[in-house]
Amino acid sequence: MWIQILLVVGVILIGFFLARPAGGDSHLALRRLFMAAFVAVAILSILFPQWLSWFANLIGVGRGADLMLYALILAFLVFVATTYRRNVQVNHRITLLAREIALARADAEDARAAIIAHEAESSDAADERPAADRIERED
Repeated sequence: MWIQILLVVGVILIGFFLARPAGGDSHLALRRLFMAAFVAVAILSILFPQWLSWFANLIGVGRGADLMLYALILAFLVFVATTYRRNVQVNHRITLLAREIALARADAEDARAAIIAHEAESSDAADERPAADRIERED
């Protein structure tokens, strides 16, 4: 009895932790629905283990524990697939951002070089005034 209470509380806490927003989740409503269904099935399986065995026999699986194993394997494969796709998308975004940063730095360096060249031309033009003007001004 105590183990059932601990397991139910643990499933509920983990369910709430996993269903909370993590920023930028475009599929949050669907994830929350699946998480609520998972929590409900997990609680029913903990409180009524014979129900899981009955359901397993109904769909042609020998035991409820085997059915849970098969379901966990499927859930793990879905997790791996979605994590892989998310990592590919993140890597693509990082590549695009790195390109944008490199282009922005190159533009900034070009602008800085143009300003330095313009200032150098301006100071050279000021030094090219006639020698008589320079001599008079130095006195």
